[in-house]
Amino acid sequence: MLLRRLAAEVAALEPDPYVRVAVDGVDGAGKSTVAGELTVALRDAGRTVVHACVDGFHRPRALRHARGAHDPEGFYRDSYDLAALERELLDPFAPGGHGLHRTHVFDARTDSPRVADQEQAAPGTVLVVDGIFLHRPELRGRWTWSLWLEVDRAVTLQRCVARDGTGSADPAAATNRRYVEGQLLYLREALPQRAATHVVDNGDLDEPVLLR
Repeated sequence: MLLRRLAAEVAALEPDPYVRVAVDGVDGAGKSTVAGELTVALRDAGRTVVHACVDGFHRPRALRHARGAHDPEGFYRDSYDLAALERELLDPFAPGGHGLHRTHVFDARTDSPRVADQEQAAPGTVLVVDGIFLHRPELRGRWTWSLWLEVDRAVTLQRCVARDGTGSADPAAATNRRYVEGQLLYLREALPQRAATHVVDNGDLDEPVLLR
């Protein structure tokens, strides 16, 4: 199984004192599923894992939509509180870091703070973070190892509609402009397919395929 092979690769990495893993892809690419399965496989391999999602570091809606509720650049540049992400999660797991971290600080659904208790990670722990925009220039040097999940846009939108119970699966729909064009901006600027350690075709959730 591919994820078992990838987990073995991660488990073999030398911690400094931690290992930092990113699972990146557009909305609906299957990031949380892959990250969850990778976490299980790493634990089965005997590694201690902290699994977090970048969605726990959203900015308040007023800041996310400051450029307009449908603005693609605002989606890419303003969605996340990168300072909080770095301070509370990435800095503690950085080379020589102290490991005292929080896995989330904000709940976008309620548009209010939801601050996790601080927890201490032991040396050798693997941090697995899933979410969009993880290979953006501000974060690219943060990862020891990373995945980019490649999935056809129409498939990802169908998954989002099935997951959320709302929206349109049409990439050209006006309601998708913020997200589709925001992701295209990210792809052009950050080139995550080149930055990632591996690219995985995740069009079939049951049979991911290693592309690079």
